[in-house]
Amino acid sequence: MSFIRPEAQAALWRWREVLLGSVLTALFLLWALSSFGIVRMIAFVLMALAIVLILAGIQRGRFRGKGGGQGVVQLIEGQVTYYGPLSGGAVALSELAALSLDGRSSPAHWLLVPDQGNALQIPIGAEGADALFDAFAGLQGLRIEHLLRIKQAEHPGLQVVWRRADVQSRINQLH
Repeated sequence: MSFIRPEAQAALWRWREVLLGSVLTALFLLWALSSFGIVRMIAFVLMALAIVLILAGIQRGRFRGKGGGQGVVQLIEGQVTYYGPLSGGAVALSELAALSLDGRSSPAHWLLVPDQGNALQIPIGAEGADALFDAFAGLQGLRIEHLLRIKQAEHPGLQVVWRRADVQSRINQLH
C-alpha cells in the first residue's frame, strides 16, 4: 500500500537527481557552517558537486517523458535497440549520421538515421527511452540545450537535432 499518489510518485522519480542534489546541498551547507578548517573546505567542495548534480538532474528531468509508451528501448555498449509492437531495429551510435525529432506523428518519434539502412523510429514515450539522453549526450557536437528545447516545443513537423560533421559538410557543399 502506497501513501503517495502515482502521479506524485512519477513526478518525484522524474526529478530524482534534483531532489537528491538539493538534500545533499543542504546537508553539506549545514556541515560547512558548523565546522572549520579543512573539514569546512571539504564540505564546500562536496556542496559544489551536489550543485553539479542538480544542474545535470534538471537536464535529465526535462528530457524524461512520462513513459508507458509503445515498445522498449535498450542501450547496450553503444548500440540503441528498439523493440516495438509493429517495428523495431538497432543502430550503433558510431554509425549514426543524423538525429531528428518527428512531431508529425502522435506520439512524436526520435529518428535515428544510420550511414546505411533505414532510420530507426523510437516513440519518445517508449519504455526505457530515458537511456537515450546518455546516448545523445555522447554525440560529438550535439548541444544538449538545443535538444531539450526541440523536445519540449510543440512544433509539429520534422526537426533535425544533430548531424555528424562530415554529413553536414557534404550538405553544405551541395548548397
